[in-house]
Amino acid sequence: MNYMSNKETRLMRYLHEFGSITSMDAISELGDTRLAATVFLLRKKGVDIISTNETNVNRWGEKVTYTRYILQEEKSNDKQTVA
Repeated sequence: MNYMSNKETRLMRYLHEFGSITSMDAISELGDTRLAATVFLLRKKGVDIISTNETNVNRWGEKVTYTRYILQEEKSNDKQTVA
């Protein structure tokens, strides 16, 4: 059985609704301050999440790089059940 914690379930729901997430999204929308750890656990359970680096400018005009996690499209017979 692939039990999902509340944190993992919230992240899966968010990814199904929005398709991707960043650390800032996870903190403000889900209260998850360790997004990379949650993604790691979901990947261990077989969820196909890819990482991509993005570059933007912060509030001080400095260039910053961060990771966006993207839920890959699932085959209809392989969908994870999210209660």
